[in-house]
Amino acid sequence: MDHSAIADRRQLRRKLTFWRIAAIGIALFAVFAAAAWRWPDSGARDHIARVSITGIIQDDAELLERLDRIARNDRAKALVVTISSPGGTTYGGEVIFKALRKVAEKKPVVSDVRTLAASAGYMIATAGDTIIAGESSITGSIGVLFQYPQMKELMDKIGVSLEEIKSAPLKAEPSPFHPASEEAKTMIRAMVMDSYDWFVDLVVERRKLPRAEVLRLADGSIFTGRQALAAKLVDQLGGPEEIRAYLEERKVSADLPFVDYRSTNRSGFSFMGASLRDFARSILGLPLDFQPTIEKLTGEKLFLDGLVSVWQVDRD
Repeated sequence: MDHSAIADRRQLRRKLTFWRIAAIGIALFAVFAAAAWRWPDSGARDHIARVSITGIIQDDAELLERLDRIARNDRAKALVVTISSPGGTTYGGEVIFKALRKVAEKKPVVSDVRTLAASAGYMIATAGDTIIAGESSITGSIGVLFQYPQMKELMDKIGVSLEEIKSAPLKAEPSPFHPASEEAKTMIRAMVMDSYDWFVDLVVERRKLPRAEVLRLADGSIFTGRQALAAKLVDQLGGPEEIRAYLEERKVSADLPFVDYRSTNRSGFSFMGASLRDFARSILGLPLDFQPTIEKLTGEKLFLDGLVSVWQVDRD
């Protein structure tokens, strides 16, 4: 091979190396640009942060981290919390409520009640500096619930029994394997009522209503947005325009864009997690997660740990 051909090959290799490095650089830039768009606090523009809370409310560390990020981000001039939830665990509602109040210490927080914000969903809504609901939104259902399954009759039919030895009569009560004793019912009711009193006091404090009035409303009843406005459980009826108008009153510019702070679990980068499980289930037909099937048969509430503040439609 002559020197000219060798030189041409070396030049071609240099060009290939250059374009490979350039391609890697462009790919990295795209990744960082996507990250900057997905996590707006890495950007430099002022905006109104928006967080959606949907479905069953539980202890959600990822959501709490997002709210903390919004609280610390000086570019986020306000927070709008859109709520579409029947409620969930009382503790889940409690920790999200407290996280929203920490945000409210630094910037305005608006609770935007959508189709349904009941029970723990309403608990979260009270954390906002103002609550704006639709005329036909469903809200309220102030109360606490404790449920447990009872399988003794089924076990008797199939000839299965459970023997137990425990340190005290109230240990592991109530049990799904035998009817609860009156002492166990008294213990659980005391726990439920203590959490109920806490929920009522929270509404009294946040809505500036007499406790007797809140107790009258806190019988588990649900209300439309119009009814909730009349009962002073919400501040205003409306949507985006009313949210903008309220924020302008709080010196937040109407020209600022809304930026959604979405769950990182919904990112395409999570393919090796939930997305991989969904792929296996849908493509391969593998039942890798039995809980959704069981939830359809028994109700999702059975998988909520602890006391529950959730509004449920009777399925009978």
